[in-house]
Amino acid sequence: MGLKYSWRFLALVFMVVFPNFHGLNYAEKGIKFEEKQIVTFSHSDMPAPKYSFIQEATSAPEVSFYDYIVIGGGTAGCPLAATLSARDAKVLVLERGGSPYTNTTKIRMENVISTLTDDSPNSISQSFISEDRVPGNRARVLGGGTVINLGFYSRAETLFLKEAGIDEALANESYEWVEKKIVYKPGAFQWQTAVRNGLLEVGVLPDNGFTYAHLNGTKTSGTLFDKNGNRHTAADLLEYANPTMIKVYLHAVVHKITFTTKDGQRPKADGVIFYDANGGRHIAYLKHESNNRSEIILSAGAIGSPQLLMLSGIGPAARLRSLGIKVVLDQPMVGREMADKPLNGLIIPYPTHIPLSLATVVGINKTSNYFESLNGFDLSALSGSGGAQPQTSNPSQEAMANSTRNQAFLVQTIFGPISKGYLELQNTNASDNPKLRFNYFQAAVDLRRCVSGMQTIINVVNSDSLSRFRFRNMTTQDLINMTVNRAGNLRRRNPNATTSLEQYCIDTVMTFWHYHGGCQIGKVVDRDYKVLGLDQLRVIDASTFSFSPGTNPQAAIMMLGRSMGRRILQSRRR
Repeated sequence: MGLKYSWRFLALVFMVVFPNFHGLNYAEKGIKFEEKQIVTFSHSDMPAPKYSFIQEATSAPEVSFYDYIVIGGGTAGCPLAATLSARDAKVLVLERGGSPYTNTTKIRMENVISTLTDDSPNSISQSFISEDRVPGNRARVLGGGTVINLGFYSRAETLFLKEAGIDEALANESYEWVEKKIVYKPGAFQWQTAVRNGLLEVGVLPDNGFTYAHLNGTKTSGTLFDKNGNRHTAADLLEYANPTMIKVYLHAVVHKITFTTKDGQRPKADGVIFYDANGGRHIAYLKHESNNRSEIILSAGAIGSPQLLMLSGIGPAARLRSLGIKVVLDQPMVGREMADKPLNGLIIPYPTHIPLSLATVVGINKTSNYFESLNGFDLSALSGSGGAQPQTSNPSQEAMANSTRNQAFLVQTIFGPISKGYLELQNTNASDNPKLRFNYFQAAVDLRRCVSGMQTIINVVNSDSLSRFRFRNMTTQDLINMTVNRAGNLRRRNPNATTSLEQYCIDTVMTFWHYHGGCQIGKVVDRDYKVLGLDQLRVIDASTFSFSPGTNPQAAIMMLGRSMGRRILQSRRR
C-alpha cells in the first residue's frame, strides 16, 4: 500500500474510532441525521485563528502605502481582500469594529438574539431606528453581518448573476471557495422538521431536500453554525489570505477618502484618512508606480458605503455643502434607492420544551414569498414599545404568551422589495448612523405579497404537522392578537391590525436586516463596480444591489467579494 493510501486508511479509521473529534467536519458536511434526534451543543470555545496580520489601528504608522485599500472587513471585504492578497499586491483592510474571536461566546448559536440586540457602546452590533419607526442593526466587527445574522446560507437566483454581471462559472467557483471554509449542513431539528412538513402540507412544493440552490418549493439549506453551535464567519475566509501581503487594522474608523484633482481631469482617489481607538490620525495612500493599478474599494456595507461616499464629497451637492463638506462630485443618486426586506410573522408559544433552532428550512412559493422560522429564543429583545402588553382571551393564555423560551417565530418576507427609500447624512461623524428610510410597503405589490404570505403562515400554523406544538386552547386569532402587541417596531397600532391582514403587515413590520441599495449599478457604479465619474475607486457590497438576492443575501455578497477580487487581479495582469 502506497504512503498516500496508507494515510487515507488511517484517517478513515480515526474517523470511525473518534466520530466526535471536533477537528473533522465530515458530519456537518454530509451525514444525515434522524428526524427525531435531539441536537445538543458543546459549550467549548471555538479556537481562534492565529492571524499575525490583524492588529489594532493604534499600531498603524501615520503614513503608509498600499496597492489596494479595502474599507470594511465585512461580508464582502474579507473574501475580496483575501483574494487580492494572493498575488504580488499589498492589501490594507480597515475595519471599524473589533475581532469576532475576542469573545467567541457572543457568537455562539444560543446567544444570537442577545448579541444582535446588544446596543452597548462596544458591542459588535450598532442599533438604529429608521424613519419608518422600525429598529435595525448594522455590524461593526470583522466579518460584518455574518457575525450577527441568523446564519442561514443559500445561493442567489440566476437573475441576480445577470444583474450583478458575474459569470456563472466564476460565481460557482466563488460559492464553493466560501462553502469549503465556513458553511455546514445542519442537523435535523424538531421544530425545523415540523415547519418543513407544514410548508409541504399547505402546498409550498416541491420538496427539494438539502440544497444551496434557490428553488421554488421547500428545502433545507446551509448554515454558518457547526454541529457544536459555533459560528463561522467571513472573517474565517482570511485564512485564504497571503499573510505577507495583507494588513488588517481593527477599530479603524475611516473619516474620508481623499482625491487628487487636476484641471480638466476626473478626480482620482489616492488615499484614506482613518482614526484609531485613541483618536490617532492616520493616512494610507495608494502606490503610484507607473505600471500600478492601485485602487480604493469601498466594502462598508449598504449603509456604510453610501455614507462614506458622501463624507468624502461624492453625493448630492446641496446637501453636502449644507454640512460643510467639499464637493468632489455632484452625484444625486448616492443614497437613493435604499431598501430592506420587510419581515412579518406569527409568534407561536408551545407547551413543552424542545431544542432551540435557527432557520435551516426555507419555503419559496410561486407568489415570491419566503418562509423561515426559529424557536427556543427569548424574543422579547426584538419587541418594540409601540403596543400594549399581550392581551389574550383568558389568564391561562396570557401565561402561555409570556413564556420567553417555549415559543417560535414563523416569518415571511417577499422578493425584492419594490418599495424604495433613501439614506442621508445627519452629520459628518463617520461613527454615527445616517438618516434612513425604507418606505416598507409603499408599493402596493409588496403589501399584496405580504398579505398572501401571512395567509400561508396561518395555514402552516393550522397544519397537522404543527398541531403537536400548539396549545389547544390558543386560536390563530389569539396568536395574531399577541403578535400585534409584541411587534418589534415603534409604530402605533391601528385598531384594525388584528382583523385586517393589510393593516397587520403595516403595523407589525420588522427588518429582515437585508439592507441594499444606495450605490446601485448603472446609477452610482458601472458594471465593473467602478464609481462613475471617478478613477481608482470601486464599491463592492450590497449597496450596489437593486434587490436582495436569494432568501438570505450573505452567500451572494461573499461570492461577489471573491469573484470581483479575481476579476480585478485578472485586469491587473493585462
